[in-house]
Amino acid sequence: MNKLGPALITGNTLVIKPAPTTPLTTRLLGELCQAILPAGVVNIICDQNDLGSLLVGHPGVAKIAFTGSTATGRKVMATAAEGVKRVTLELGGNDAALVLDDVDPIVAARKVFAGAMANAGQVCVAIKRVYVPEALHDEFCAELVRLAGAMVVDDGAVPGSMMGPLQNEMQFEKVKALLDGARTRGTILAGGAALDRPGYFIAPTIVAAQDDTDPLVSEEQFGPILPVLRYRDLDDAVRRVNDSIYGLAATIWSSSEARAREIAARIDAGTVWINQHLAMDPSIPFRGAKQSGIGGELGLAGLHEYTQAHVVNSVPLANVGPHEEVGS
Repeated sequence: MNKLGPALITGNTLVIKPAPTTPLTTRLLGELCQAILPAGVVNIICDQNDLGSLLVGHPGVAKIAFTGSTATGRKVMATAAEGVKRVTLELGGNDAALVLDDVDPIVAARKVFAGAMANAGQVCVAIKRVYVPEALHDEFCAELVRLAGAMVVDDGAVPGSMMGPLQNEMQFEKVKALLDGARTRGTILAGGAALDRPGYFIAPTIVAAQDDTDPLVSEEQFGPILPVLRYRDLDDAVRRVNDSIYGLAATIWSSSEARAREIAARIDAGTVWINQHLAMDPSIPFRGAKQSGIGGELGLAGLHEYTQAHVVNSVPLANVGPHEEVGS
């Protein structure tokens, strides 16, 4: 929808291709469009992961807008480069939460937990690692563990369910591999395993992580896992937050909004939220830094992504006599 609205408003037609594992909502959207828009304005195709490069490289496509992993985004960018096509990429994130030493650790833990576990962690801007002052670490983790234990994981159609499964088998296996590594490189405080039932269910997992280079910390998990890392020095914590190829979003939690704003200016991310998370608004531009994307969505900047500037520079024709040379 972040693409459809701006593209239509600026007068474009679209070909939309959802991921092969998530076609159903997009197809339903197509049925709604069919009843409202002229034929050919919004076109939806589904594939088995075999049409993406053909669509990106097609000479009839002038602009590409892609949301997905950084690895796939690189391929999209390379194919689009052959035709020097306009590209908007909203790619992976390893979004950090930075907790300052002036917060109530219980309150902050509840906010961070919600930001990490939304949709079982399957959100590009879900909190994927959290840095906590050493003095608050244990109390903060204890509240995370309590919340993880109270989370009801089940089919979304089951009353009382609070978190569903991972979306596909490939991601399920990746998350399990990260959990296996966490057992040797950190301390699992809650969860830490797949649930013994049919489906791709992972227990909400809290890990006391030891090393920023652990794949659980440095990679985008896209699952219900939250590594917690201690820090003593705030400047060093900011450096560690920024030490990533990603820069999609980040959050800062503090009782002093002014102090948090000063630190936010030092964070290398397209969006930094303070004392809130997933505060998306159609009027506010959203864009990634570093390998988290190119271009922007939403806001006026997002509209401009679907336009091509066309400058006409005009002056009156000079009154030149029939035998007078220009410049004489």
